[in-house]
Amino acid sequence: MIEIINVTKYYGSHIAVKDLTFTVKKGEVMGFLGPNGAGKSTTMRIITGYMPPTRGRVLIDGIDVLKDPMRAKKRIGYLPESPPLYRDMTVKEYLLLVCDLKGIKGRKKEMETNRVIGISGLEQVTKRLIGNLSKGYKQRVGLAQALLGDPGILVLDEPTTGLDPKQIKEIRSLIKKLAGNKTVILSSHILPEVNAICEKIIIINKGRLVASGSADEISMRLQSRESIYVKAKGDFKKIANTLQKIKGMQSINQISDEAEVLEFNVEFEKGRDLREELFYAMAEMGCPILEMKPNKLSLEDVFVKLTTQEKVVETGEDLGSL
Repeated sequence: MIEIINVTKYYGSHIAVKDLTFTVKKGEVMGFLGPNGAGKSTTMRIITGYMPPTRGRVLIDGIDVLKDPMRAKKRIGYLPESPPLYRDMTVKEYLLLVCDLKGIKGRKKEMETNRVIGISGLEQVTKRLIGNLSKGYKQRVGLAQALLGDPGILVLDEPTTGLDPKQIKEIRSLIKKLAGNKTVILSSHILPEVNAICEKIIIINKGRLVASGSADEISMRLQSRESIYVKAKGDFKKIANTLQKIKGMQSINQISDEAEVLEFNVEFEKGRDLREELFYAMAEMGCPILEMKPNKLSLEDVFVKLTTQEKVVETGEDLGSL
């Protein structure tokens, strides 16, 4: 488990991270989001022991990274945004070197290198120079070095940056395979990727935490009212006149009316569930419902809303605790 406790980091007079506190449970895959300059990479470097915080603590399985860095670092595999690769080495040579740096010796060195080569899908390129590899394979090599020593925690900073759609899919699939067996912190600007892989999301802005939880939980907190999308047959005026009489109903907005099929959104008081009343009202009018589903803010909507709310950041309000 990872515990970040009141972590603050200054670069001179500039504050990069301010009183950041959160936890990542064992086996959890956490998406770490924020706009450029929000403090994501700084936080990840502090977690991995690459740099110290100005104040605050980082605990890795209860081990303080500052007080016992060697024990803490053995539990972490780190893939920075630009993988630390040696272009003039072959893939196998490089991974054997990283084994030496991590203190993996003897027969275990060869076994461990072959293990991560298999996990990362590098079998076909072990004898090729890293400098001659595609961007996708270089990212795989970077991920393989992070997996050496079988750490329980993986910190991945923009693992799919610069990759084409096929390469992104391959790396995403690889990360998914590791989920469950590893605790993963994943930073990415590709929000659908985070939504597909991560069970928990943390969003920071200007170095401060602005939200935490699942994508659905954060979306629900930000919505001031409940909203349902409905696709049905019938006359919209008749439907609207009837539905607006339901207690708690706030608005009914038509989206389209094509070939006698209506699409509309209904909004009602937060905390109420009007689906059953809506269903019976539509049935009584003889207007069959073809589709009905709750409207939720997308992760993109959530991200934009939270990272452009300057007042939230300035006053230190944490929407994750609302």
